[in-house]
Amino acid sequence: QALLVESGGGLVQAGGSLRLSCTASDRTFSRYGMGWFRRAPGKEREFVASINRIGDSWEYQESVEGRFTISRDAAKNTLYLQMNKLTPEDTAVYYCAASAQSDLFTRSREEDFGFWGQGTQVTVSS
Repeated sequence: QALLVESGGGLVQAGGSLRLSCTASDRTFSRYGMGWFRRAPGKEREFVASINRIGDSWEYQESVEGRFTISRDAAKNTLYLQMNKLTPEDTAVYYCAASAQSDLFTRSREEDFGFWGQGTQVTVSS
């Protein structure tokens, strides 16, 4: 089982940037597609971005396309989410998730991710 720990959240002004990190303790990190989800106040958790297990394919929610970049570092067992041009609408708890997969497709459904971190708070002020 993968243990995922997020970090990098915080308070930032609109237009600013943050980089979230998710470190996986599982030895087979490269076997997992990875994703970021978020839950904003009063809303259900939603998909943000995902990357396949080798890092050559990715998928983004339309609202973050062009602003966020998902990446992974196999040597560090770490997933990243670079967030630029943040807006108050990006305020949410961000969750890292892992999906065991043998193929190279990206995934965006919560049910496809079996391992979840505890989340890190991102607050964007106007």
